[in-house]
Amino acid sequence: MTTAPSFAIAGVAGRMGRQLTAAILDAGHSVTGGTVSPNSVHLAHDIGRLSGHDRLGIKPVTNAAQAASGADIWVDFTTPAATLSALEALKNTAVSAIIIGTTGFDLAERAAILKATDKTTIVMAGNFSLGVTLLAELTQQAANRLGENWDIEIDEMHHRQKQDAPSGTALALGEAAAKGRGAELAELQAAPYDGMDVRMPGKIGFSVRRGGGVIGQHGVTFASRQELVTLGHVALDRSVFAEGALHAALWAIDQEPGLYSMADVLGF
Repeated sequence: MTTAPSFAIAGVAGRMGRQLTAAILDAGHSVTGGTVSPNSVHLAHDIGRLSGHDRLGIKPVTNAAQAASGADIWVDFTTPAATLSALEALKNTAVSAIIIGTTGFDLAERAAILKATDKTTIVMAGNFSLGVTLLAELTQQAANRLGENWDIEIDEMHHRQKQDAPSGTALALGEAAAKGRGAELAELQAAPYDGMDVRMPGKIGFSVRRGGGVIGQHGVTFASRQELVTLGHVALDRSVFAEGALHAALWAIDQEPGLYSMADVLGF
């Protein structure tokens, strides 16, 4: 793309929406619209002010097509239902690239997203942190090289308001580990431990913790009878996700339609 792309942001008044707006504006790009829920108290607020910047002269709206009417890129870190509704509405706009950081999609919803890539470039990730993307790559390599006699346990902790469990990032790490073992996560994911369970060999276990204001903490442990190997990542500031999403967006705008991951963005 020869000219600088413009952005529209779903859930622009939320914590992530404000971070995204700030990152985009700080990088010198334009935000031309954003959405909020119909009952939001921020409908009358300026989008620039919501992100801590100067006024943009633009207020949020409730319709995705209207919010994206002047945008090249749509960035969506909301809920599965809201994201899928936006994908449908965006068919009638000039948006050519979509960044999806929403998590918690079921198989049918993922299929709907894949269908949308026939005409649109979509980058979807459970976590847009560059560090987490590297962690997933290392996890895949370790799972491949250490072999099935090493147990794999994935642990994650998030703030008390996090809704989906395990987190999208934890599942992505599980998928990376399963790929390293030459399988799908659905084949290897262990059920939550409860009661008199005995760990089954070759499975990938998950531990979930929720509390306080933790932004995101993830770890992958490979355990044999003689030693442990632990890989981990801690997000210290929510801005890492916004910076990663912006990085992905600027990459996506020049790609052919299709579904991409952050591993694609970083060239893994």
